Amino acid sequence: MPMKNLIEQADNQIIKNRIETLELSWNELYDMYKHQELRIPPAYQKLFRWGEERQSRFVESLLLEMPVPPVYVMEVNPGEYELMDGLQRVCSYLRFRGEQLDDTQEEALVLKGCDFIRDLDGQTFAQLPKAMQIKLKRSFVRMQVIRPENDPLFQYRMFKRLHTGGGYLSEQEIRSCAIRLLGSDGLDFLEECSKNKDFKTVVSKVAADKKKTQYDQELVLRFFAVKNDSGQESYPLTEYLTRYLEKITTKELAFDFQKEKDLFEKTFAFINQHWGKEAFSRKTPKGKIRNEFVLYYFDSVTAAIAYYMDKIMEYGEEMEIVEAIDYVKYGPGLSACKTDSMQDIRARIALMKEKAGEILDGR
Repeated sequence: MPMKNLIEQADNQIIKNRIETLELSWNELYDMYKHQELRIPPAYQKLFRWGEERQSRFVESLLLEMPVPPVYVMEVNPGEYELMDGLQRVCSYLRFRGEQLDDTQEEALVLKGCDFIRDLDGQTFAQLPKAMQIKLKRSFVRMQVIRPENDPLFQYRMFKRLHTGGGYLSEQEIRSCAIRLLGSDGLDFLEECSKNKDFKTVVSKVAADKKKTQYDQELVLRFFAVKNDSGQESYPLTEYLTRYLEKITTKELAFDFQKEKDLFEKTFAFINQHWGKEAFSRKTPKGKIRNEFVLYYFDSVTAAIAYYMDKIMEYGEEMEIVEAIDYVKYGPGLSACKTDSMQDIRARIALMKEKAGEILDGR
């Protein structure tokens, strides 16, 4: 492609997706929040997770006039904005000013762990000297405004880039907040499926820290994306899952929500009935079930059962299917393809399907 065309394409994107910069005081931002001129979407606000020491050190940084990164907002109506990036900083400031966030009923932040001015520890905003209150209010923040005329796809991709690699949010949390800019059907569907009792039982051994980061919804997404894999995608799994959710949200990819939900419920009802909480756990050399959740078991077992669900219902001899799946699950073949590469995922599902097929297809 000629260099001139590349330059024109870049210039066209810049013209089409202008970002305006505003200089505000933190007190102006606080007033905007109080008067609902700055909104924080509930799904995004739930991701506020800085501890009190981190919040306190941010407040201390403002008092010391240290530079802080800008916040990004999307203008949803004239003079009304929705926060896109800067959640941890904005919520830390609001909490120090006494705002209760996300219906937590938490009290105003009391400073702790300040490492430049240790005497700040134990102080609330109301207890600060008047001069420090004024300094905090007048501290400036740069606000980058994404205008409503910008392409929603641009808004979505920008949110994704702002948050990827930041370390505070899981991949699924980023997906949930970002893809809502394109539509909510896919996300609402994942959330609904994640509440299924059979599903919740069989994934109950997932580590506690992961349960706090929408990992259950990522497993639901993973089930559908892997089950419906065309075999043509070569992206890393994380990107593949994101693109799959994008496509069913924008209807670029046909996805019958009711039909898929019915199959999901039948699949996990069968798994819960025959394995329960031990469905995705390995055995010790002595045959004892470990207290763990093994992801490569999840992929292979769920995809194979979903693939053969109708035949399993017709076959009747369910224990033969259970024994066949256990044979592969605890055998050496599956552990040889246990990484998160698409190649290994396809290989382990193929192994499980082949063994189940020997019974169901009479091979």
